[in-house]
Amino acid sequence: MRKEKAPRTLAKKQFRFTAEDGTGYLFILFAMVIFAIFTVYPLVSAVITSFQKYKPVGSEWIALENYKATLKNALFWKAMRNTVIYTVITVPVSQLIAFGIAIMIMPFQKKTQTVFKAIYYIPAVASGIALSVVWQWIYSSSPSGLANQIMTFFGLPTQNWLASSKTAMLSLILMVFLSSQGQNIIIYIAALMGIDNSYFEAAEIDGANFIEKVIYIVWPLCKPTTLFLLVTGVINSFQVFVNAYMMTGGGPDNNTTMIGLLIFNNAFKYGKYGLACAQAVLLTIVIAALTALQFKLNGDDVEY
Repeated sequence: MRKEKAPRTLAKKQFRFTAEDGTGYLFILFAMVIFAIFTVYPLVSAVITSFQKYKPVGSEWIALENYKATLKNALFWKAMRNTVIYTVITVPVSQLIAFGIAIMIMPFQKKTQTVFKAIYYIPAVASGIALSVVWQWIYSSSPSGLANQIMTFFGLPTQNWLASSKTAMLSLILMVFLSSQGQNIIIYIAALMGIDNSYFEAAEIDGANFIEKVIYIVWPLCKPTTLFLLVTGVINSFQVFVNAYMMTGGGPDNNTTMIGLLIFNNAFKYGKYGLACAQAVLLTIVIAALTALQFKLNGDDVEY
């Protein structure tokens, strides 16, 4: 039996440009222009500059020399190692802290929840510079520093927290644990509120306790949220800059020099813009690869 061909008029109408389409494009035109100027152009310019020995006038094309110099630079690899250590510790632990706090907040009434959410979210509203100044006082090497006062109270020796290679990185990591959980807590609470109570009622009938509910109901249903926070947390950690710049300057002995701080120093302290752009491009590749790997390992049963 011969099949009839579908009419082509419908397909043609789908691709016809109408006045309504023009109005829609007009509305997004301004946003697209801003995106092109402040995102696309800097990105393309950075890639081009990475192949040059940059000069304000008459930059010299040197092909892959900046990339070769970067890969041979011991400080670059040390900065990458510091960034990886910082990320591996802060991201998963921060998520566990935020998840635990969100679970503890959920049983409260709505007004009480709002109070706790506001308290935890306040540091996220403050600028990174303001937080760094506060933590500089906390980690002050003088006896008046809060951390040293706590050490003295428990009869322990005071520390030069930010100037010692033994405690500098630990100090930056501890700062993240105690002041950067607000956004994650809010997102986890939103995810917890979206879980249907019927799951918990069925679990109670089966005799499940609190821990079993968390392990077998809450955690699996929060997996999309966890994946989102994991990906964004890794991206943010690999781009960390303000904490190291304000509190340690990358010292002592470059033990807290993160890749973001290294790029900043090469560009704006030493004027090596081509080298800095090459390092930024490599950082982008690393972040993209890690993001793809996280989706590959954790995103099989997650709807996007």
